[in-house]
Amino acid sequence: MQSKKVLLFPSHQKMMEQVGINIKLARKRRGLTTVQVAERAGINRTTLYQVEKGNPGVAMGTYFNVLRVLGLHNDFLKLAADDELGKKLQDLDLLNGKKL
Repeated sequence: MQSKKVLLFPSHQKMMEQVGINIKLARKRRGLTTVQVAERAGINRTTLYQVEKGNPGVAMGTYFNVLRVLGLHNDFLKLAADDELGKKLQDLDLLNGKKL
């Protein structure tokens, strides 16, 4: 699987790298090899290596499958769950009498 070249701001790239580190640590804590996780996720080891590096060009579904293998797939439900900015914008509209 070839990943796309995605450009991110340096701070955002660091966040992706941290996600990769977290995934790698989770795999190691479970005593799983790269071969085991890759096979169970239906990807090759090179792609798993890219996931563990936090490559933003790897498909989100691939990240999900790796998290599923690690038993962390419910973490996906936490993404954008607490939309503070959206709630503030919505509250401003409500205070100004706009209907949603």
